[in-house]
Amino acid sequence: MKRTMLVCAVLAGSLAMTGASWAQSFTMTSPVLTPPAGMATIGDSHGDIAVSPAGEIYVSVQGGGHPGIQVYGADGQYLRNVPGAPADLHGFIIARAPDGAPNIYGVSRLAQEIIQIGLDGRKILTIPASAIPAQYKKDDKQAINLTGIAVAAGGDIYVTDGYGLDFIHRFDKDGKYLASFGGKGAPWNFDLCHKIVIDPRFTPARLLCADRRNNRLVHMELDGKVLGVFAENLRLPSALAVRGDALAVGELQGRVTLLDKDGKVIAHIGTNENVDEIRTNKAPPEIWKSDRFYAPHGVAYDAVGDLWVTEFNQWGRVVRIQRK
Repeated sequence: MKRTMLVCAVLAGSLAMTGASWAQSFTMTSPVLTPPAGMATIGDSHGDIAVSPAGEIYVSVQGGGHPGIQVYGADGQYLRNVPGAPADLHGFIIARAPDGAPNIYGVSRLAQEIIQIGLDGRKILTIPASAIPAQYKKDDKQAINLTGIAVAAGGDIYVTDGYGLDFIHRFDKDGKYLASFGGKGAPWNFDLCHKIVIDPRFTPARLLCADRRNNRLVHMELDGKVLGVFAENLRLPSALAVRGDALAVGELQGRVTLLDKDGKVIAHIGTNENVDEIRTNKAPPEIWKSDRFYAPHGVAYDAVGDLWVTEFNQWGRVVRIQRK
């Protein structure tokens, strides 16, 4: 069912960036996806979003008529589901595997496992919870509760146990366990290490963690050594994406923030100040406004620099941000 797209321009003031003063102007478009036939919305989403090298949009959906990973064209039209993709991928990315092929890397939250599959759904690698030493897991049925994933240039895989004990676990490209670091103790002091990203803006590359309840981002070396707080005073940062020198932060309390390489604010986009509408998956479609967010949970850039945002929402909401 095709839905009318509403467009709203969101303006920020003049800002300094790379030595030049310039004005930022953004356009938010929502709804931006045409759901599968017979569905008014894409379905219950508590997941992530990614863009393939071909420009197709991949969205993880945990409920509705087409759970799993839905795939859309750049025009927003539903194309297909990834065959066999789990319906509980809280965090996933599309990254180049060591052989150069784009693969889906994800954390299956309820199944307590890490997966690597081809864009066609072909299973490549599965890392079970048993690969993580017991000292880093809860002593109950839900031993780990993975929320985010990142893949380094050499193929090492990093996952966050954000709904568990806040440790980050590292594996090599073949799934061999290497190390764990982080947690609630010093020097990390995480309080819901929700998602992570490889930050290639620095040499060597770094890890950047969305430390959600502390409302901050933390920089680390790839071995887990803390380098410092990159940004603070955010609104429950939940998702991260890097393009050029810009970092996009999806904030669960109804906002997307763009930061420069120094952690300074470039712009706040779609800020929602209604406390009854944000930080919840219960904001229904009838209240959605195209100029604001409700609960951003996943962010991804496409090849032209547009930002795609998926929200924590029972009905499923995706927004496209374009810089004019």
